[in-house]
Amino acid sequence: MSETASISTGIAQRYATAVYELAQEAKALPQIEKDLDALQAALAESDDFRDLINSPIYTREQQAASISAIAKKMDLSQTLASTLELMANKRRLFVLPQLVQNLRDIIAVEKGEVTADVISAKALTKAQSEKLSKSLAATTGKKVTLNATVDDSLIGGLIVKVGSKMIDTSIRAKLNSLQNVMKEVG
Repeated sequence: MSETASISTGIAQRYATAVYELAQEAKALPQIEKDLDALQAALAESDDFRDLINSPIYTREQQAASISAIAKKMDLSQTLASTLELMANKRRLFVLPQLVQNLRDIIAVEKGEVTADVISAKALTKAQSEKLSKSLAATTGKKVTLNATVDDSLIGGLIVKVGSKMIDTSIRAKLNSLQNVMKEVG
């Protein structure tokens, strides 16, 4: 991890911890989770929003005013809105994506949940997703939320990542393994 990424992660973790503790104290965790969904959608869909949080051409005042208006429009909780305004005033909005992820991780740990990243060759059906989720829950002992994506270059099979563990049952991986064995023989 680069030093810059490490610093950004540290900043995001401190803000995430503070927001979590304030929300827990105010018994507002469900609202914070809705806020995180809204912020994550905005980060994914809006180039202008990503520019606002990352671009150095905006002044602190412009960022704070913009983030305040956005928070009001998105109907964010007072806790998160105030945190975002503080981050804008301190020129820390660039860590917003990490803040969202860290806050999700903290909430998931407190709820006894874990997120599994699943990459499949084609979209999983609801029945397949439920079966995989139940299987992973039995293995981890926690409630599992699937974060599914599709990568047709896998040809078939799945790649499942839960925490630091990865299971790769894709046909692409098996073909690569076979290719390596063939190179060793020849």
